[in-house]
Amino acid sequence: MKIVVNKENPTGTEVEETAVELSQMETDKTQQAETKEANRVAKENNANLKASAKAKLIAGEPLTEDEADTIVL
Repeated sequence: MKIVVNKENPTGTEVEETAVELSQMETDKTQQAETKEANRVAKENNANLKASAKAKLIAGEPLTEDEADTIVL
């Protein structure tokens, strides 16, 4: 259910969502979940890359280009 408010009916009227609206809501939920997961994975990968860069710096080993890119001076 959704409430539709307009000039003629300022208090609103409850109406059922259409099949298209319901489908779009499901699509939006799925995209939001996928984006959230992608952001979590990217954040985790970045943290792992920083940890690897730090360990290599401490050990005196050469860094990969991606590891070097994570270092902020």
